[in-house]
Amino acid sequence: MSKGKVLVGMSGGVDSTVTAILLQKEGYEIEGVYMKLHHKPGYHEENYAKAQRVGEYLGIKVNFYDLSEAFNKEVYEYFVESYKEGLTPNPCVMCNRTIKFGKMVEFADTVGAEYVATGHYLKCDGEFIYAADDLNKDQSYFLCEVKKEVLPRLLFPLGSWQKDDVKAFASDIEVLNDLATQKESSEICFVENSYDEVLAKHMDIDIPGETVDTEGNVVGTHKGYMHYTIGKRRGFFVNGAHDPHFVLAIKPEENQIVVGTREKLEENAFEVKQINLFEDLTEFDCDVKVRYRTKAVPCHVKIEGDRATVELQEPVFGLAKGQIAAFYNGDRLLGGGVIC
Repeated sequence: MSKGKVLVGMSGGVDSTVTAILLQKEGYEIEGVYMKLHHKPGYHEENYAKAQRVGEYLGIKVNFYDLSEAFNKEVYEYFVESYKEGLTPNPCVMCNRTIKFGKMVEFADTVGAEYVATGHYLKCDGEFIYAADDLNKDQSYFLCEVKKEVLPRLLFPLGSWQKDDVKAFASDIEVLNDLATQKESSEICFVENSYDEVLAKHMDIDIPGETVDTEGNVVGTHKGYMHYTIGKRRGFFVNGAHDPHFVLAIKPEENQIVVGTREKLEENAFEVKQINLFEDLTEFDCDVKVRYRTKAVPCHVKIEGDRATVELQEPVFGLAKGQIAAFYNGDRLLGGGVIC
């Protein structure tokens, strides 16, 4: 007897392929969906063909779902507009909220699927999200803005696997050999080399401006504010500087960047907006990650209205407006918000 029907997001890669295989072995009825998210010549044709080949191997249907219009509006435009405003966005977090665990869940309803699964490395028990066993691959951070009501429908079989074991598992299946050795996908799917190449398609990002210190004094020049993120150390000029200088703030209206020495990057408190929590909390102690590849640090969070104040027990460096703060209790994800 089937354990239920699962719609599996299939990219043509190793992780989503192994996800589908594992769930089928567990006794679920599987249907796949390949989601077209952006316009990259030849990209979708090649990967959809791989996903179809996996579907033939498993004897399942793999749908082609064109979400490029929704992705452009909800993720791509958000990415571009954020940099225009001097912010540092996280498009993967927004994609997970609105597309992969938004539109994909809606599509699951149309094919009668009770559950939705992807090849993300994390765990979900239907009520909460937890970090993966493979902490080097853990992607729980990127799901901190997913809507609470979809959690009971999410399955992540790779949460208890190590990446090397997933590759080894795939390599033992002859029809999937080329998948097991293919290159890892980039973190942001529509960025091939650097984010400023994307921005340059939409605006002139090479407009030289002033580099100023924290008192507003002009101390040098830069090549255009959209080339910089908080904490960046190179690519601008500071008159007579002996110590390394870092970007402390970005002023898009003035086309200025504010720079200073590393100790001035230190922050002990900040605010977040667009708060999304998986349980009802108004004031609590937890750990917070202010970027994906950073250590979680202890903090105290107090929510008032639509914003929260985060008081850190140890300082963080390079805090960037627009980035995501994810809150944890041990390995359990509590939710998150946008740093403002």
